[in-house]
Amino acid sequence: MISILKTNPENQTCECETIEKGCWIHLNDPDSDEIEMVEEHTGLEKDFLKAALDKEESSRLEVENDQILVLLDVPVMEVVKTTAIYSTIPLGIVLNNDYIVTVVLQDNNITDDFFEQKIKTFYTFKKSRFILQLLLRIDKYYLSFLKQIDKASKNVETSLQKSLKNKELFDMMELEKSLVYFSTSLKANQTTLEKMMKLKIMQKYPEDEDLLEDVIIENKQAIEMANIYRDIISGTMDAFASIISNNLNVVMKILTSITILMTIPMIVSGFYGMNVPMPWGNFPFAFVWIIVISFVLSGIGLLILFKKKMF
Repeated sequence: MISILKTNPENQTCECETIEKGCWIHLNDPDSDEIEMVEEHTGLEKDFLKAALDKEESSRLEVENDQILVLLDVPVMEVVKTTAIYSTIPLGIVLNNDYIVTVVLQDNNITDDFFEQKIKTFYTFKKSRFILQLLLRIDKYYLSFLKQIDKASKNVETSLQKSLKNKELFDMMELEKSLVYFSTSLKANQTTLEKMMKLKIMQKYPEDEDLLEDVIIENKQAIEMANIYRDIISGTMDAFASIISNNLNVVMKILTSITILMTIPMIVSGFYGMNVPMPWGNFPFAFVWIIVISFVLSGIGLLILFKKKMF
């Protein structure tokens, strides 16, 4: 799907149907025909336009003649059976002197915010500011998703305190995996950002210095948060794995003790089940007394176990 936005002379940004100079072209999971059309109208390299369509592509910066490719990792969240799954996808930004094109594989909140006019001072002809605003929005969503992951980990931790199952540990492992993706992507974005700052186009508007500083601060904060949350979850998983193992040991000890206690009546009844003369063999209430004595012995054993705090 292709969408086009352009800021008019009155600084109003609205959608348009044709590709014009100074516009922003957004490609969402484009097909080959859309790629070729954008290539024909803008003169941008086809390889640059298709770079973000590979999920395995990592963040990087490429410059060729008057064209620039900025590839960034952006956070996305998908809900699978009421469970939030966090991951990253590539977002490609391709620009030259007249056009700026963004390419992404699926819908995401970052580009949607620009189309919904949630970003102030967004103008399609100010390409360097637009890129900085994209970067800042990406970092804000990283921080937002990191807080959600932290909240989810605390909920799983509460469930783990009363659980002997592995489901909660698998949930924690999934959250830890998301944090690994986030941390790796943020570090790659930081490297790309540092390279971008050396480009002349990023130094075009002196008033964007504050925005650039905000981007750098937000990205570093997101990296630190991702590392901290990952360490916390890793430590929590190790601790609760040990706790679950200890709980299972306690349960096994209790079951073993109960099994031993239940063998006392079985041993006594086994003796009296033999075809040999036994004490009280001719007594009318021998069976009742044997049962009573067996349970008394079991009760005494149970009291001894409780006294030694084996339960």
